[in-house]
Amino acid sequence: MSLSSVPRSLRPNQASPSAGPPAGSPVVELNVGGELYTTTVGTLRKLPGTKLAEMFSSSAKACTDAEGRVFIDRPGTYFGPILDYLRSERLPTHHIPEVYREAQFYAIKPLVKLLEDTPQIFGEQVARKQFLLRVPGYSENLELMVRLARAEAMAARRSPVLVCAVRTEEDAAHCADALRILEAEKRSVVKFGPWKAAPQVKDLLDCVKMDITAQGYQVYYEPYSGRTLRAKYFSYFYTFVFIWW
Repeated sequence: MSLSSVPRSLRPNQASPSAGPPAGSPVVELNVGGELYTTTVGTLRKLPGTKLAEMFSSSAKACTDAEGRVFIDRPGTYFGPILDYLRSERLPTHHIPEVYREAQFYAIKPLVKLLEDTPQIFGEQVARKQFLLRVPGYSENLELMVRLARAEAMAARRSPVLVCAVRTEEDAAHCADALRILEAEKRSVVKFGPWKAAPQVKDLLDCVKMDITAQGYQVYYEPYSGRTLRAKYFSYFYTFVFIWW
């Protein structure tokens, strides 16, 4: 609901930053990250134990903006679905991961649980993330890839990063000689695996691309085709290319 449609007489009196939330009025105006919302204190207190219920308890102190609205320093775009759930238990249909993150922040446990059953969150939390937890050093390897790419970015349009992906212990032993050759040539290689899970090498590479892209980088990968290694090793090596401009 826009603020322009709310009668002025229903809006709370302006309060100083040290004043508590306007619990005396059933209607309250919120400024959530610059987005304006109008609701009731009862709606915000609907679920005890949440951060919103705590924020609007009689003993809590609220920060207000210049117009006296209670200010919450969170992304305002995704607060609307949070408010809709508190009002009518309606689940969001768009921006599910972002709303899920906000529901976690506000500690709205029933909404968090419901969202975890949606295909988007279930697939991410139960399938993909559980797989990546079985890949040793996955997060550290992502950070290493970014550092290597940035180190090669000076006056360049693209930065290649060489990756070795081995699914099994047998694969790791098979490509050990290739890694020694590359090390002797002072080539940096980021090694993933082995791992004990069903997903294949391509699944891992897709996850790496997805997570690096999520950090704001433009990247793609392709099979390694350098002259340094014999062709029998090519199935274990891939080049990730970071594009800077």
